[in-house]
Amino acid sequence: MVSTKDRPKPVGYRPGVGSRASRIVNFVGLCLLSVVFLIPFYLIVRNALSTTQDITAPGWMWFPTDIQWGNFTELFNDEKVPMARSLLNSTVVSVLTTVGTLFLCTTAGYGLARIPYRHADKVFYAILATLMVPSAITFLPSFVMVSSLGWVSDLRGLIIPTLFNGFVAFLCRQYFLSFPKELEEAARVDGLGYWGSFWRIVIPNSKGFLAAIAVITFVTSWNSFLWPLVIGRSSDSWTVQVALSTFLTAQTVNLPQLFMAAAVAILPLVFVFLFLQRFLVQGVAQTGLKG
Repeated sequence: MVSTKDRPKPVGYRPGVGSRASRIVNFVGLCLLSVVFLIPFYLIVRNALSTTQDITAPGWMWFPTDIQWGNFTELFNDEKVPMARSLLNSTVVSVLTTVGTLFLCTTAGYGLARIPYRHADKVFYAILATLMVPSAITFLPSFVMVSSLGWVSDLRGLIIPTLFNGFVAFLCRQYFLSFPKELEEAARVDGLGYWGSFWRIVIPNSKGFLAAIAVITFVTSWNSFLWPLVIGRSSDSWTVQVALSTFLTAQTVNLPQLFMAAAVAILPLVFVFLFLQRFLVQGVAQTGLKG
């Protein structure tokens, strides 16, 4: 059998020319897409270091005439908007929501995928049915429940109602269905039950998937606005998104502070994506290996 290396090449063939050209085209295309995606970040940073006159000037300027580094200190010295407290609240809410969602949804997904139970399919379909219910329908009952518990203007009202996520539970079930059963069977031979196999075998070998789910949950919680706006009546319970909205009112619009606050608010998300982006792609891809 003749190998592909020994086959005759067409006239004028030069090895590596086509692949080199395709690499150059791909590189140029990626550079252009990178520039397009970075434009919003450039505008945020540019406006955050500008004055209101520079932002609203009719003529376009690539850089502000006088860089206003003082906008950063003014942001955190504003007595009306507790920006530092809002960043702390968002961090606490996002971290606890991520940890709680991972715990509840991974255990639910593993139970539906591995533990034999005759009503497991019915429970799974019920979870899927919750994904088809618009959030606007459940918003009012959730608020009434939180209000009756006295959790308005309390971080508990921001965290606990959002802990269980049907979509994350669905992703966990799909992933655990594709997890090698041989590893769990070997653990049971050693005397581990479902709980022991889950914590000692499945979780340590699912770090990539769990990191991807953690990134998605953290970003969703950090960017949440409507629920924190309704629950956070007091400024002490504001999240960073609610604090951002205070710079844009019907009476006044503080553009430099608004853009500076936006720049500060997206920094944690940028760091999360920089360090965990490979897990994000890998983990989402793994959820569809087996239905």
